Amino acid sequence: MSRWSAIAGYSLVGAATQLVWLNFAGVTTVAAIHYAVSETAIGWLAQVFPLLYVVLSIPCGLLLDRWFRPALLAGAVLTTLGALVRLGGDTFAWLLAGQLIASIAQPLVLNAVTGITTRYLPVKSRPTGVAIGTASIFAGMLLAFLLSAVLPTAADLHTMLLATAGFCVAATAVLAVALRHPGSAEPTTQPTFAALRTAWSDPLIRRLALLATFPFGVFVALSTFAQPLLEPAGIPNTTASLILLLNVIAGVLGSALIPIWTARHHAESPYLLTALALTAIALLTLALAPSTPTALITITLIGLLLLPALPVVLELVERRSTTSEGTATSLIWLAGNAGGLLAATATGLLVNHPLPAFLLLTLLPLLALPGAHTLRHHLTPTTR
Repeated sequence: MSRWSAIAGYSLVGAATQLVWLNFAGVTTVAAIHYAVSETAIGWLAQVFPLLYVVLSIPCGLLLDRWFRPALLAGAVLTTLGALVRLGGDTFAWLLAGQLIASIAQPLVLNAVTGITTRYLPVKSRPTGVAIGTASIFAGMLLAFLLSAVLPTAADLHTMLLATAGFCVAATAVLAVALRHPGSAEPTTQPTFAALRTAWSDPLIRRLALLATFPFGVFVALSTFAQPLLEPAGIPNTTASLILLLNVIAGVLGSALIPIWTARHHAESPYLLTALALTAIALLTLALAPSTPTALITITLIGLLLLPALPVVLELVERRSTTSEGTATSLIWLAGNAGGLLAATATGLLVNHPLPAFLLLTLLPLLALPGAHTLRHHLTPTTR
C-alpha cells in the first residue's frame, strides 16, 4: 500500500475532528433557539475542544511518541463515538456529552500531523505531507460551514448530525486500513517525559508555541462567534455561514501552497509578519465598518493569510524535532488552543457588542508581531 495512503487516512480523520468541533458555528442562533439555551451555551459546544486540548495536549503527545498507531486510532474511534452519541437524543445534554467525548480525541489526532509524515514519508516529501495534513484539518472546518450553509434551519439539525457521524465512521475505517503496517521511519527510541523537557528547552520550540497563541486565538474566536457578531450589521445567518465557508476555502488553498513556498525560500518570518499585520488591518476594518461586503473581503483575507501560519509553524517543528515530534507538536497545539480558549471566552462575553469584540481580536495579531520579527534569529541551518 502506498505510503501516501496513511496521509490520506489521517487527512480524513483530521477533517472529521474539525467537522464535529464546528458543526454549530454557522447555526449558533438557530441551535440556541431549538435547544432552548443561550448562544453562549452553543458556543461552549465548540469551546470545550480547546479547553480539554489545553489539559490533554502534552499527555497525548507523549502517547503518540510512544504508541503512535494505537494512539492515533484511538483518537479516530473516540471522534466517531462522540459524533454518534450526539444522535442519542434531541437535547443539549446529548450534544454536550458527544462534544466532550470527541474533544478528548482531538489532541490524539491533531498532534499526530507531524508524526504521520515523519513515519511514512521521506524527508523531501515531509513539508508537502505536513501541508496536506494541515490543509485537511481546515477542510474539515470548510465542511462544517458548508453543512450549516446547506442545512441552516432547526429542522435540518438532525440531518447535519447524521451526516457528520457517517463521515466520521468512514474516515475511521480508511485510517484503520492505512495504519495496518508501521511506517518505514519508525523511531528506534521510546520517548519518556524527558522528551517534554527536551522540547521545552529548545528556544525555537518555545517561541513557536508562544507565537501560535495569538493567530490561533483569532481564528477560534471568529469561527465560534462570527455569525452572532455579524448579525447586528444586518448580515443573515446563511450569509455569515457562506462567509465563513469562503474563509476556510481560502485557508485550505493557502495552507496547501504557502508553507511549501516558505520552506523552499526560507521566508517563514517575513510571511508571518505580513500575515499578522494584514490580519490586524482586516479586523480593524471589520470593527469600524461592518457590512456584508466588508465581512466577505476581510474574513476571506484572514483565512488566506492567517490559517497557513499553522502548517508553517508545524513544518518548522517537524524539521527541528527528531524522536519526540509528537511532544513538540503538542506544545504548539497546547499554546494555540489556550489562546483560542481565552480569545473565544472573551469574545463570547462581548457577543452582544460587536465593536469591542472585533477591537479585542484586532489586538491579538499585533501582540504577535514582535515574536514573528525575532523568529529569524532562532532559525538555524537545521531548521532552514
